[in-house]
Amino acid sequence: MKIKFNSNSAFRDKRGLYWTSWKSKKNSKINFNHDKFSLSKKNVIRGLHGDSKSWKLVSCVYGKVFFVIVNYKKKSKNFLKHKSFLLSHQNRKQVLIPPHYLNGFLCLSKECVFHYKWSYKGKYFDAKDQFSLKWNDKRIKIKWPLQGKPILSNRDL
Repeated sequence: MKIKFNSNSAFRDKRGLYWTSWKSKKNSKINFNHDKFSLSKKNVIRGLHGDSKSWKLVSCVYGKVFFVIVNYKKKSKNFLKHKSFLLSHQNRKQVLIPPHYLNGFLCLSKECVFHYKWSYKGKYFDAKDQFSLKWNDKRIKIKWPLQGKPILSNRDL
């Protein structure tokens, strides 16, 4: 499972921090066309969700999250294997997620803002078109660093 990281350089001064999250490159194979943000409270888990055609460049622009991706290519030798990362506004790491991978995160800070930069052709893959697994699926064995019970949507229950 190859994961690409992008931890952009930043300009820091007495006012705070300024960084670039994306800059289009000539001949890029990925054309981003859709951005989304989520605001979450501590102990919120969002995911595990994915689809078969979109690329996603994700980052935590405020706060800190425990981020997980899961290989969902059924013919892959790495099917249902996962990797986890700490993403925050302090480390400015980004993860590029290819099609056929699930992703989800746990908000570790009091609040967090998570950014999804999407690339897809055709119509957007909304929730009804995505595939999902339960956040605590026993086959995956994710060790979520939870403090108490997770806060979940009806979809993620």
